[in-house]
Amino acid sequence: MSLLVVGLSHRSAPVSVLERASLNADAQLKLLQDTVAAEPAAEAAVLATCNRIELYADVDKFHAGVAELSTLLAQHSGVGLEELTPHLYVHYEDRAVHHLFSVACGLDSMVVGEGQILGQIKDSLARAQDLHTAGRLLNDLFQQALRVGKRAHSETGIDRAGQSLVTFGLEQLSAGADVQRWARGKKALVIGAGSMSSLAAATLARSGVAEIVVANRTFERAERLAQILSEGDDTDVLARAVPMDSVPVELTRADVAVSCTGATGLVLTADAVAAAVEGRTGAPAVEDTAVRETAVREAGETPLPGAGTAAGGDENCPLDLSSVPSGFSVMGEAAVAGMDAATLEQHGAWAAGGTVVDRPRETGRPGPEADAELIGALAATATRVGRVPERRRPEPVAEVPRPEPVLFLLDLAMPRDVDAAVHRLAGARLVDIESLADASADAPMAADVDMVRRIVADEVAAFGAAQRAARITPTVVALRSMAAEVVAGEIARLEGRLPGLDDKHRAEITQTVKRVVDKLLHAPTVRVKQLAAEPGGAGYADALRTLFDLDQETVASVSRAGNSTTTEKNRGPA
Repeated sequence: MSLLVVGLSHRSAPVSVLERASLNADAQLKLLQDTVAAEPAAEAAVLATCNRIELYADVDKFHAGVAELSTLLAQHSGVGLEELTPHLYVHYEDRAVHHLFSVACGLDSMVVGEGQILGQIKDSLARAQDLHTAGRLLNDLFQQALRVGKRAHSETGIDRAGQSLVTFGLEQLSAGADVQRWARGKKALVIGAGSMSSLAAATLARSGVAEIVVANRTFERAERLAQILSEGDDTDVLARAVPMDSVPVELTRADVAVSCTGATGLVLTADAVAAAVEGRTGAPAVEDTAVRETAVREAGETPLPGAGTAAGGDENCPLDLSSVPSGFSVMGEAAVAGMDAATLEQHGAWAAGGTVVDRPRETGRPGPEADAELIGALAATATRVGRVPERRRPEPVAEVPRPEPVLFLLDLAMPRDVDAAVHRLAGARLVDIESLADASADAPMAADVDMVRRIVADEVAAFGAAQRAARITPTVVALRSMAAEVVAGEIARLEGRLPGLDDKHRAEITQTVKRVVDKLLHAPTVRVKQLAAEPGGAGYADALRTLFDLDQETVASVSRAGNSTTTEKNRGPA
């Protein structure tokens, strides 16, 4: 039997599909019952949360198992199989173990490091135990997942990752200034009422904002979050809830907006943000590039031509720079790759301010030697005049300062809630997941995630070894049972031949025979367990059964008895 998981989550499916595929409690129970009744599966467990639905099973056939589990998920979710299939992911054996352990540690959550998933895994196991759909494998797997998750939270700072992301985002918005000083007295708009939005709202409240407005698709959740913020003991922030259609108006009033909704489309378009900026300043919000060009013209300066233009002092350059790879420079071999010596000579004369001689290219002239001389001359010219003028790389000019933003936006959603074009709007500053990822590569949060990943990798290896070793245990038990039966049979036959044997001698002979058998079996059974724990060691159980002619049904009965004992033992609290 082998572990298989088929599921979908916020990483593989849009929210609209997840919402339609969600399973209530009754549907989960029916799915479990139908899964273990299906031919390929012997055990089953369902992990269903607001952003994931996963079906775990112990199957004897991979392809048949995938087909059966996918079909069952489609039937019980009410989403057609053809529509659901593109959003499903499949993990098998060690990859399935790795997936669940990562989920338990919060690595696969929308809010990295969140601990709520541990309670949901515990509930999933309890449900499977109550229905007797969890046997030895799933009991061991889910119990170990809970231990791995607790270890990750106790040995690393992964549970602070979500907090670090919000705080880091606010630090980026404040451009490195003290967040509390920057936030004090500001009005904030929080769009969404989920885990990350709630965390952002609480962080803003503690940072000293004067007011927080919460907008959410479900107004009741927005009200609940606003009430929690208003009643907090550590803040005196004014909080209120508004429906989603009030966002454009509230955006005009807000200084800071944080969005994390899980929506599949944009929540704030560039036009909406531009309108909000215009509503605050009274002036149209324009793209930053236009602002720069306007400022340059007003200062009486002529902007340098852009890439690929032929204007300004470079218009008479003899080089056809449009055919040169981007980044042409006299420094390095790439600068002159593919150019003949005559062209380089003319460019050197032109750069030095001399007269460009339109001479025909010589035929039969030694190419490499002449090229080397002229390249040297060109380099000398560049050193003397300071540069080789290039149309593709105009000299930088002093950048006109960007106007101070009047609206700060933090987009914590993936996919994005806020149009990336907002980055170019003067009067607005946007920080999103992409910019945070670039800026936080060396942040403590990244180090904590790496530590958790190492823990998961170690625990997956240990779990795999333990499971492979456990698979041979029923065979070893059956072998020792057979040996005990042989000893008992031989002692009984000895008593028949020596009826006058007293109890003392009978006991001594019995112990001697048992010791001989134990010593003969000790090394092979210990070694076969070690070998079975290694990758590819599953065949050792078959070899042992063949060598000692063990009855397959006897081995199976030992395995069933072990599963029953494990289920009862693990029924208590995790």
